[in-house]
Amino acid sequence: MENRIGEIIKINGNVIRVRVDFPVIQNEIGYVVLNEERLKAEVIRIDYNYVDMQVFESTAGIKIKDKVIFTNELLSVDLGPGLLGEIFDGLGNPLTKIANMYGFFLKRGVYLSSLDDESKWEFFPLVKKNDTVMPASFLGFVNEKIFKHYIMVPFNFPENLVVEDIYPGEHNLKEVIAVLKDKDNKTYNCFLKQRWPVKIPIKCYQEKLKPSKTLTTKIRIIDSLFPIALGGTYCIPGPFGSGKTVLQQLISRHADIDIVVLVACGERAGEVVEVLKTFPQLKDGRTNRPLIDRTVIICNTSAMPVSARDASVYIGITIAEYYRQMGLNVLLLADSTSRWAQAMREVSTRLEEIPGEEAFPAYLESRIASFYERSGFVKLYNGECGSVTIGGTVSPAGGNFEEPVTQATLKVVGAFLGLSRERANARKYPAIDPLISWSKYDTFLDSEKVKYVYNLLHRSKDIEDMTKVVGLEGISLADYITYLKGEFFDFVYLQQNAFDPIDEATDRKRQEYVFNFIFSEILDKEFNFSNKDDALSFFQKLRQLFKTWNSSIFKSDEFLSLEEEIKNLLKEKYVQSL
Repeated sequence: MENRIGEIIKINGNVIRVRVDFPVIQNEIGYVVLNEERLKAEVIRIDYNYVDMQVFESTAGIKIKDKVIFTNELLSVDLGPGLLGEIFDGLGNPLTKIANMYGFFLKRGVYLSSLDDESKWEFFPLVKKNDTVMPASFLGFVNEKIFKHYIMVPFNFPENLVVEDIYPGEHNLKEVIAVLKDKDNKTYNCFLKQRWPVKIPIKCYQEKLKPSKTLTTKIRIIDSLFPIALGGTYCIPGPFGSGKTVLQQLISRHADIDIVVLVACGERAGEVVEVLKTFPQLKDGRTNRPLIDRTVIICNTSAMPVSARDASVYIGITIAEYYRQMGLNVLLLADSTSRWAQAMREVSTRLEEIPGEEAFPAYLESRIASFYERSGFVKLYNGECGSVTIGGTVSPAGGNFEEPVTQATLKVVGAFLGLSRERANARKYPAIDPLISWSKYDTFLDSEKVKYVYNLLHRSKDIEDMTKVVGLEGISLADYITYLKGEFFDFVYLQQNAFDPIDEATDRKRQEYVFNFIFSEILDKEFNFSNKDDALSFFQKLRQLFKTWNSSIFKSDEFLSLEEEIKNLLKEKYVQSL
C-alpha cells in the first residue's frame, strides 16, 4: 500500500488543514497521529494540495507538522447481526464494550467495530450452488432477537453472480459463508457482515413507491388529524420543555413498526441516560419482550465532540436502510436535528465559508433535504416491500418556527407536528397544536369529517379569543356551544394520558369507533340548553364520563356500560325533531 501521509499546517478548533502530495477523495477518513493515539478525522473540503478535515475527537495536544495517515476509505459502518439491542456512540463504537474496557469515561482515540466479530451465529442458507444472485439478494438468514436477519449479497458487488459455494452452520463474522463467481471466474467472498459508507444511500431495490399506507402511532391527534405515512417523513418542532423527546419515545414504543433506530444527536446527557435506563425495562406491546430487542440506539450527547453529531445522523440512517433491505419497516427518530445543524454551523464558521441566515451554512437546506430523502417505501428485487420512516425533532430558540432549521425542514417533510408552549403549560399532552400542524398524508378516517373537526377547532379558538375581549355575555349561546364542543373534543380525544396503560395508546379500530361516535352523537348534533351555565355543566359531566371511557378496555363490559350511560345523557339534551 502506498505511503499516504499528510502534514498538518493549520488547526482551528476541531478543523485541521493538511498538506498532501497524493490524490484524496471527499469524505475520506484519516487518522491524526498523536503519540500513541490515532484520532479519526474526515475530509470535508479539498483545495488543490490542501485538504480540510473535521476531527471527531478533542484536538487538544495536536500541533503543526503532526502527521495524518489517510486510509483511502470513506466513513463506513459494519452491518450485520448483532446491531439490535446495542448502544453506539456517534461513530458507531459500542458503548457497553468501551465501558467494560476503559471505564465510564470515553477514552480518546478508541475505535471498535460496531459488531462482535467473534460472536457465533447459526447460518441457514436460502440459495444453493449455481444459483444466480445480485446485490442485496438473500443468501440465507440467522436468528437475531425476534427477527430473521437476512444475510445479503454485499450492496457493492456486481450483478449476475453465481453461487460457487455456500456453507451452512455456525460461523463468526470473520468466516466466509459463501463464495460467488462472476462471468470472468473472479471470486467474491461473503461474510455475515458487510461495510457500507454512511453518506451514500443504499439503493438496491426495484423502485421507490409513493408513501400511501398510514403508519399507526396509536397517538390519536397524529393518526386522526395529522397522519404519518409508512415510508414518509415528519418533524416535531417545539420550544424547550414542550415534550419533544417524550413524544418521540411514545411513538417508538407504540407505533406499528418493526425496528426503531433512535439517534440522540446532541441531546442533553440526562435525557439520553433516561432512555438507556427505561428502554431495556419497557415491555413491547407487540411482542411482549423488552423494547430494546427491536431498537438500535446511537448516543451522541451535547458533551461529545460536535463533529460526531454529523456522523451519528448518517450512521443511524444507514442502519435503518440496511434493515429496510430485509423487507422490514423501520422508524428512524433523530433528536434533535437542530443540534446537528448547529454542528454544521460551527464547522462552516471554522472553514470561513460565507454564512447564510443566522450564520448557518448556505447548504443547510440541501443537507437537511438529502437526509430526509433517504426515507421511503420501496419495492425490493424479490417483490417484498420495506420502508424507512424518518421523524426529526427541531428545537428552535424561543420556539420561533421562522428560524432557518425549522423552515428548511418544513420544505421537505410530509407532516408537521408543531408543539405549543401554551398547550404544554396548560398540561395538554401531547402538546401538538392542532391549529398550526398539518400533514400531506391521508388519514384512515373520513376526510370530510376530519375537515369538519379541524374547522370546528379553529372556530372554537376564535370564539375563545372573542370572549377574552367582550366577555362571556358578549357571545351568543350558539357560539358558546360551538366553543364547548371544540374544547370537549380537544380534552377527550386529542389529549391522552401517558400514565394510563389503556389511554396512552389507542389502536386504529378504537380510534375509528370513538371518533365516529363523537362526531355523529355530539359534534354533528344540535343541543337544547336553557342558558350557558346549563351548557357548561352538561359538557363538564360529559367530559368526566369520556375520561373514564378512555381508560376502559375496548368493547369490555365497562366500556359498553359507559357508552350506554353517555348515550342516555346525550338524549336528554338533543333538540327533538318534529
